[in-house]
Amino acid sequence: MTTISPPALVVAGTASSVGKTTVTLGLLAALRRRGLIVQPFKVGPDFIDPGLHEIAAGRPSYSLDAWMCGREHVVDLVASRAAGADLCLVEGVMGCFDGVDGTSDDGSTAQIAKWLGAPVILIVDASAQSRSVAATVQGFERFDPKLEVAGVIFNRVGGDRHARWLAEAVANACRARPLGALRHEDGLVLPERHLGLHTAAEGVLTEARRRRLAEACERFVDLDALRALGRPLAGASAAEPAAAAPPLARIGVARDEAFQFYYPENLERLRGAGAELVFWSPLEDARPPEVDGLYLGGGYPELHGARLAANSACRDAVRGLAAAGRPIYAECGGLMYLAEGIEDLEGERHAMVGLLPTTVRMHPRHLTLGYTEVRFRADTILGPAGRVARGHEFHFSTSDPVPASVERAWRLEQPGGGVRDEGYVAGRLLATYAHLHFASNPGLAPAFVEACRRARG
Repeated sequence: MTTISPPALVVAGTASSVGKTTVTLGLLAALRRRGLIVQPFKVGPDFIDPGLHEIAAGRPSYSLDAWMCGREHVVDLVASRAAGADLCLVEGVMGCFDGVDGTSDDGSTAQIAKWLGAPVILIVDASAQSRSVAATVQGFERFDPKLEVAGVIFNRVGGDRHARWLAEAVANACRARPLGALRHEDGLVLPERHLGLHTAAEGVLTEARRRRLAEACERFVDLDALRALGRPLAGASAAEPAAAAPPLARIGVARDEAFQFYYPENLERLRGAGAELVFWSPLEDARPPEVDGLYLGGGYPELHGARLAANSACRDAVRGLAAAGRPIYAECGGLMYLAEGIEDLEGERHAMVGLLPTTVRMHPRHLTLGYTEVRFRADTILGPAGRVARGHEFHFSTSDPVPASVERAWRLEQPGGGVRDEGYVAGRLLATYAHLHFASNPGLAPAFVEACRRARG
């Protein structure tokens, strides 16, 4: 079936760190204050921004990732999750045309915008320019004629006269419509750390901050003109998310300040495959709940090493579940928690669960960032040998060499080069630095649920 979805707009930046997230959060909060239902999305493999979107919009925000999930899935996901909304607002990633390489738009915001047929609202950091901003906007308009740059919002503007010059320059020389100019305010800037912005779970997007962001957009952005630029997404299947199957297994999902990086779609797919998800906190709880398996996602365990180490009862209980043969799937931060220890940013070592014979260190800092294709070489709790999935890595930590006696279940292959064996297996435990997107292979979630069902006995 085909349908006409709500109007959609893509918020893109001329580069990283121009204020895309700040502007997007302000727009979500301002439009919500008007009584509108706005469905947020985020381009790329991001966890932090979607969590902030959810607080501002009051609805889960979904990742639109071209490389991991493909065009059909991206378009259908927008159509299905936007049902009942008044507007879809998609926040881009990096600069508008930045993607997996320097020669194509693969993985870029521009690619997603063209797939959706959605106009782009370009965010420009105008703090150090005035009329020259028109040359920048013209360049984005002309670089790819198939992309519609429909509007411009200037960020970090000095005052009313600066804002007027910017608007006049673009109105005189560009097709895009100037929509507003946000002034530089320290109170609007979200705090950052080594992996990006502080997270929603840490309470960074307080009610007061949301109010200030909304008021700034209400005062300085023409919200009516912005909404009028939106264009419906036509021709996609708008099926609702799959209903949860009858419960087959209970899976404990670690979720607190230390573990919070999960794609909402991954959790939905587990429920759709028959999982009852039970959330728990390795920081606070004395033990996981009574479950058939565990899912330990990514996050910031290195910032909470002392508290995780102090909760020895919980670490003992996780070891007990592993000894009882309960499946445990751990990604990135989850892998760090299952290691013997974490050396934090200050060089202090904290004891962890000890199921993976290695120590994870934050010193020296080494950034691993990029997409990866995962080729299964052995049967695992996520599926059989021969299966292929896709994911990404984003971490500053490194682990000491894992002994060769620990089985490697799969091979990680980065686009353009870089191959290594990984996917550490110990009994029914599977630990990896990769964040897999379960939509990249529909068999992942059912396989994990089935593994947990079998463990129930």
